[in-house]
Amino acid sequence: MAGGKIKKSIDEASLEMIDKAAQDGVTTAFDRAEEMSQCAIGAAGSCCKNCGMGPCRVLTFKGQEKAARGICGATAETIAARNFIRMVAGGAAAHSDHGRGVTELFLAMAKGKAPGYEIRDEQKLLQLALEWGVEIGGRSNQEIAIDVGEIALAEFGKQEGELVTLSRAPLKRQELWQREGVAPRGIDREIVEIMHRTHIGVDQDYHNLLKQGVRAAIGDGWGGSMIATELQDILFGTPAPVLGRVNLGVLKQDEVNLIIHGHEPLLSEMIVAVAQDPQMLELAKSKGSNGINISGMCCTANEILMRHGVPIAGNFLQQELAIVTGAVDAMVVDIQCIMQSIATVAECYHTKIITTSPKAKIPGATHIEFDEHNALEGARTIVKTAIENFPNRGSNIWIPDKQTDMVAGFSHETINYLLGGLFRASYRPLNDNIINGRIRGVAGVVGCNNARAKHNEGHVTMVKELIKNDVLVITTGCNAIACGEAGLMVPEAAVEYAGEGLASVCETVGIPPVLHMGSCVDNSRILMAATAMVKDGGLGDDISDLPVAGAAPEWMSEKAISIGQYFVASGVFTVFGVTWPTIGNDEVTRHLFEDFEAMYGGMWAFEPDSIKAAHLMISHIDKKREALGIDKARERVLYDMEMRRELDAV
Repeated sequence: MAGGKIKKSIDEASLEMIDKAAQDGVTTAFDRAEEMSQCAIGAAGSCCKNCGMGPCRVLTFKGQEKAARGICGATAETIAARNFIRMVAGGAAAHSDHGRGVTELFLAMAKGKAPGYEIRDEQKLLQLALEWGVEIGGRSNQEIAIDVGEIALAEFGKQEGELVTLSRAPLKRQELWQREGVAPRGIDREIVEIMHRTHIGVDQDYHNLLKQGVRAAIGDGWGGSMIATELQDILFGTPAPVLGRVNLGVLKQDEVNLIIHGHEPLLSEMIVAVAQDPQMLELAKSKGSNGINISGMCCTANEILMRHGVPIAGNFLQQELAIVTGAVDAMVVDIQCIMQSIATVAECYHTKIITTSPKAKIPGATHIEFDEHNALEGARTIVKTAIENFPNRGSNIWIPDKQTDMVAGFSHETINYLLGGLFRASYRPLNDNIINGRIRGVAGVVGCNNARAKHNEGHVTMVKELIKNDVLVITTGCNAIACGEAGLMVPEAAVEYAGEGLASVCETVGIPPVLHMGSCVDNSRILMAATAMVKDGGLGDDISDLPVAGAAPEWMSEKAISIGQYFVASGVFTVFGVTWPTIGNDEVTRHLFEDFEAMYGGMWAFEPDSIKAAHLMISHIDKKREALGIDKARERVLYDMEMRRELDAV
């Protein structure tokens, strides 16, 4: 068992539950990853199954006399490019459909058809209205919100022109997208066009295929995801720093444990509210419980932590392990990153799995469909189900004594305020500290867990290496949770783990060296932060000029590919770990890893070793510092009157 521990996780709480699962005869994703062999050809992106004549495997080898082709004649390059952009389409569809759901709820709220929801950030509503040309005048917030919501909803089905949110990007970046022909016309249109182009017998030029992948990904990051983040902030409040707790130890022996798992905060907001209802608390006491303990899993966890301080039970690979504790009375799920196996694991304990989305049902789970027009009632039913299941707990309960403090909720607006204050909110202090060398650069480290890598190791190893080298890290999603569990998201971590320059800035401002910016859909906040750095000056006139880099060291979902693609298309050098979906084709990989830099100012890289990957990022940051002329310390010169006259003469 000890040998297995080394391979599976760096998190002690997870290791305890992996052991318990084995003792209980329960199979988890960790076991299945060991038992299931991976198809090398499929993993390399060289298998096509887009028609009934296949699958066709076209892995090419050096020195191969005849180029391999599919039955239809498709080359290895065409197949690799099709597979890659289909992943982009899947990821963009997931995040953008999330955005659509938020927009529909936002409109229903504005029209008075969604009781329980309200506008929590009036200032952000008005700012968005001004940006989109909505008349404010003497109109009510509800009237303004209807117009904002209708503009947002139209972006999904738009057929021509450009997305309204593209105007947020630096002007040079907008011009580049127009020149390259990748400015999205509509969010849904670009996703549908990928599916059309990758159908047998349509687009067979890998350059052209990858170009469409870029356009759809921009529609995700600068479109669907950005709309989701903005409207969620208006509905639920723009996050501000909050102290929370993270890891499986947040579960409680003497209280009803209800875990909210998934990605959409629409229902979770209502569950958090209902769990504080005196009637529900009284019902819980009548069942022998001392209270109701809500905790989060995956990106919903990030959403409710940064707005309400609700503790996080874990990230993607901990969802089964939470059930293995035997202490979870209900796990309510919505969409994305939900393992079907949680229902199977729950059969070995008393946990009820509750699905809530018509798009995501699981055999064996209880389905209580979410209806935004009656959200509070649905939330009451869910909380009541968890409470009534509390007496059914068995004796096989083991909650790891592991939980860590973390500070979350660093929205783009909050960072702006923390750096410049209420009246001089600005990214200028960040830029100045990059220019003077205290901060080397900024890295966005995001993404999932992958059961084929040691849980959390890639995330934590990379982030520690970056901050040690004075790189400020901003993070979302499962990486944020991994960093929280490792103790990297409190101000004290700067003293222990960060380089001298970064530590001095963190101490002055009072921030951790790793900033939690939200869930995976909130990667749009990172785009806005990068744009603010450009606009505040001193670091070039486009995102591609900045000393910044991105990474997803343990990625596994199609969403991660779409996220990475829109960061590359925005001008950011982006490194992925574990595996790479075009590695079986040198030509397509070279195009993504090299040619993209000339086209978009950003490019992909693949490096499974997290230390080496971190140094690829640091090397890129140093290259950008050199191009900006800020790579060397500047001697401070005190000007006398004669020197000042010479300056005036010039």
